This record gives sequence, structure tokens and C-alpha cells, in this order.
Amino acid sequence: MRRVFLTLNAGSSSLKFAVFDSDNSSTTPLTKGTIAGIGGTPVFSARDTAGGALDAGAMTALDVASDHETVIALLLPWLANHFGGLPLLAVGHRVVHGGQHYRDPTLISPSVLQYLEALVPLAPLHQPHNIAAIRAVAKWRPDIPQIACFDTGFHRSQNHLAQLFALPRDLTDEGVIRYGFHGLSYDYIASILPNHLGDRASGRVIVAHLGNGSSMCAMKDRKSVATTMGFTALDGLMMGRRCGALDPGVVLYLMQAKGMAAPDIETLLYKHSGLLGVSGMTNDMQVLQDSDNPHAQEAIALFCYRAASSLAGLLPAIGGLDALVFTAGIGENSAPIRKAICDHLGWLGVTLDDAANDKNATRISAAHSQVGVFALPTNEETVVADACRDLLTRAGKPE
Repeated sequence: MRRVFLTLNAGSSSLKFAVFDSDNSSTTPLTKGTIAGIGGTPVFSARDTAGGALDAGAMTALDVASDHETVIALLLPWLANHFGGLPLLAVGHRVVHGGQHYRDPTLISPSVLQYLEALVPLAPLHQPHNIAAIRAVAKWRPDIPQIACFDTGFHRSQNHLAQLFALPRDLTDEGVIRYGFHGLSYDYIASILPNHLGDRASGRVIVAHLGNGSSMCAMKDRKSVATTMGFTALDGLMMGRRCGALDPGVVLYLMQAKGMAAPDIETLLYKHSGLLGVSGMTNDMQVLQDSDNPHAQEAIALFCYRAASSLAGLLPAIGGLDALVFTAGIGENSAPIRKAICDHLGWLGVTLDDAANDKNATRISAAHSQVGVFALPTNEETVVADACRDLLTRAGKPE
């Protein structure tokens, strides 16, 4: 009997899922889908291997009261209906923060889950939903192994200095260090770099994961050397709703002069800043690009300027730049954003082929560009499925 892996990626307002055949290492899922708008008006979509839309069935019961646990409680039976009882071998989860203890994919146990819950303050937009997904699956099928794959894990290859803040040693020893995020995305891109960059794949590469959450990773030998996010997923690039790098004095000012409490500051920095805060309109980059509102245009300009500045700040860690890779929602699909960022990087020898960029081609740099520039789709679900397969094989679980 064919058995399958289910991968779940629970975001702040969405749930991505995919089902993979456990008998082969194909990167094409048997089905893949998304429930967007959780906490508002949920929208369900799913497609089969051929790209055909699947009937929503019971998923039409989603409404404004549906939280992540409710969504998963409906999704699992829906999947079982489509896959003859859903003969699951394991469920793999993207978990944003693994802290100091967890780097590699890990079989979830009560003690692991307890540790992950303690990390919620470091990733308040993601970790609670990752944990909710784990608990929902355990409630439905407690016999099914669940595996956590950590966004922080890819960056543990960084040297000690790259992980340090200039803080007292007792705080560092407690784990107040730079962790970095979007590791599953970077892991996938690193795995396919030789297919597109050839010998340059092991050189000096910066990958720009640009979406509602954004970061960059500087790689050598396809390993993380430095990244823009730090202790939390709030640091680094300007994002959809998050401010990115910020003078800590601003936080002190908000507390001392404005009388804001910590929860209000958290809401401001995580949910009301970034593209939304600067534009005063939306965190949707496409809507901003289509607008002639000067605040929208300023938000875009700041996003691109901050991205280019952050990229420049990563260069000392790898000693130059051989290739730049754009990925994730904005990175893969927005030609104007890629161009605006690259226009700031002409001094590095970055030159785009505008026609290729406008077509969202794979290689978008001009033939004479000193730096190769690429737009590559990421695939976090495949990384999670492969991790499930590898971990269970090592544990001796029969397939």
C-alpha cells in the first residue's frame, strides 16, 4: 500500500499543506494547497499533481471563527477523503524557532513540544501556530509520528562571531544570540544552486527571500555564513508589516516618552509597521505597485533601498559577490522590485537584462554582468518531506 507524508506550514494567517508519496523522492506533491485569511475570511484552494483544482467539499465550512486548530480539524478528514483514508507515514511541520537545542529535523515528543512552547516570545507571529498545528494532528491521530523542521537550523553553520550581539556574556550564555530564519527556503535554494550556477554555486552567493516576511542569507559552499534576521524574525529587512532593523532607542522612547506597554509595542513593530506602516494603505506589494499614492511609492522605495543596504552589509562576511538569487513571493514574481534593488547595486557589477527580468526568467542578469542574478522559486515543502523520509529511514521505520 502506498503511504504518504503530509507537510504543514502554519503561518500567522495561513496554512500551507502538501502530500508527498513516501516511496520516492519526487519534488512534485500529490496535492498541494493553502488556506489563506485565517482569522478573517478563510479561502481554501488545492490542486493535484497535474495542476487541476480539487473540490473544497467540507472545507467550505470555514468561517470567520475558524482558528488554526479548527482549520486543521477540517483539513485532515478532507485529505483522508481524497487519499483513501490518508495512509500517513508521518507529518512534517515547518517550525520557525528551534532555539539553541534543535538544529536538525526532530521527532516531536512532549518534552520537545514543551521546549518549543518556551520559544513563543521569540517568534510570536509563527511559533504559536506551528504548535497549534502539531497539537491538532496529535488530537486527530496520536499514533502518527510528527517531525519538526526548523527555520533556524540552516544558520547554525555560521561561525561564533556571526551569531553574537554586543551584550553582556550572561545574556549570550542564556541564548540571546542571532539565530536567523527562513532556513527551509534557503536550504532548498542551496540544494538547487548547482543546477543554475554551475561552479559558482559554491562561491559567494546572497539569497534574497522577499515576501511578507523578508530576509537575506550570505552563503559560501552553499552554507549560511551570515543573515539579516537575528534573535527574532523582526530584525533585518523591512517587511510587509514588520519594521526590520530598528534603533533600540526607538523602543525606549516608545516606552518612556509615549508610555506604551510592551504588548502595544510588540503589536506596533510586528503588525503595524513595514510596508503597511509607511504606506498607510496595505502590506500587499502588488497593490502598492499599482497605486500612484506617493506614500505607496515611498514605501516601495524604502523597501528596495533597505534591501540593497542590507545586502551590502553582508558582503564582508563572504568577501564579495558572485551571484544574487531572488526567491519567495516578491522575489520570484516582482520584476520592478528586483530591478529597483539591483539599480542600487550597480557599483558591485550587478547589471540586469531588463527583458529577461520582465519575463520572470530564471537568469535575469545581462551577459556582461559581473554578478549573476537569478529568480528561483523556493520549495519549503520538499525540504520538509525529504527530512521526514531521511529521519524515518534512519530510525528504521518501514515504508
